[in-house]
Amino acid sequence: MKLLNEKVTHNVFGTGNIVEQEDAVIVVDFTDHTKKFVYPDAFEKFITLENETLAKSLEEVFVQKKEDEKVAEQQRQEEKKSQLFEQQRREILKNHKAHDSSQIVFWLQPEEQENEFNDWQISTGSIQSGKNKGRPNPVTRLRPNSAGVLTARNANEEETERKILGLFMVDSLFTGAIGEDGLVPCHTEFRIELSEEQSKQLLFWNYYENKNYPDRTSWNSGTFRYFDNIWTAQILKDIIALQTDEEEMQKAEMFLEYFCTVNAIDIDNIPEANGVLRKR
Repeated sequence: MKLLNEKVTHNVFGTGNIVEQEDAVIVVDFTDHTKKFVYPDAFEKFITLENETLAKSLEEVFVQKKEDEKVAEQQRQEEKKSQLFEQQRREILKNHKAHDSSQIVFWLQPEEQENEFNDWQISTGSIQSGKNKGRPNPVTRLRPNSAGVLTARNANEEETERKILGLFMVDSLFTGAIGEDGLVPCHTEFRIELSEEQSKQLLFWNYYENKNYPDRTSWNSGTFRYFDNIWTAQILKDIIALQTDEEEMQKAEMFLEYFCTVNAIDIDNIPEANGVLRKR
C-alpha cells in the first residue's frame, strides 16, 4: 500500500506526513523532528491515517492478519499434538516386536455390516465357556501396527465367496488391552470402506491360508482370526489397483505407506497374493 505523503496523527507526537516508506518501515515528519515506525504494526497501535479510505483498507489488513495468525497458531498446536502422538506411538512400537501375524480379520454378521461403517466400532465377541465366560475375547497380538480386515458372506453363499468389505488401522496408541465393552479402537484416519463392486473382486480366500490345513477354506465359528502382515499389504495394494477415484486412490496409498512403515514391510517388494483360491 502506497502511503508516501499521506497525513497521519500520532497519539503522542501529533500530526505529521509520511516522507519515506520501505517494506517494513515508514518515516514520519512531525515538523520539528522525524520518527521511524514499523509498518504496518504502528497503524494498529498508535498512528492514524487521515485518509479514511486508506485507513479502512489498513483495518482490513489487520483483520486478515489476525485471522492468519489464529490459523497459524492452530496449525502449530495441531503439529505439536501430532508430534506428541507420534512420539508416543514410536515408544509403543519400540517396546513391541511386531508378530508376523499381528493383523486381525473379522466376520461381520448381516446386522453388523451397516453399523460398522457408521461408527467404526468392532467387537471381539465374548468368551463362550469357563470362568471368564461372557467377558470380551482378548486380542493379545494387536498393537498400533495392526489392521482390521472386515469380511462377510451371505448365508446362501459358499465360504469361498467370503468378501472383504473394508479395512481399518488400530488406534495408534492401543496397547493390546481390550476394555469391558470389547471394542477394538479404530484409527481416526486410516479407514477404507469398499463398494459392493470392489468387494466382489476382493475375495478373502485369495489372500488367506490356514498353514496347518493349506487346502481348507472353512470358517465355521468365531468372530475373528489373526492374519499375516504381508497378506494385509497385498489387500491394500490390490485395493489401490481397483480405485478409479483419485481421492480414494490417494487415501488407499497413504494407508499402505503407513501400514508398511509400522510393519517394516518393503512397499516396493510386496509379493502377489497366494491364498488358497489362487493355488487352485
